[in-house]
Amino acid sequence: MSNTPDPSGSTQWVKSTYSGGEGGQCIEWSPAAAVTGVVPVRDSKDPHGPALTFTPDAWASFVAGVQSGEFPTA
Repeated sequence: MSNTPDPSGSTQWVKSTYSGGEGGQCIEWSPAAAVTGVVPVRDSKDPHGPALTFTPDAWASFVAGVQSGEFPTA
């Protein structure tokens, strides 16, 4: 058994609110999968491509960093 999410469509995905809804550089994550101990993240332009997985703590730290402006914008 694997904790890696199935990106084929059985996982519910949520688009980042930072994407602005205009396409481009968007990511999606699966909050429902987080209960298994992993948070999958994928490129919304490639929904059948690979998903990276993070622990819930690591994902929460990343989100907090984005919200606080810790990362430079392009």
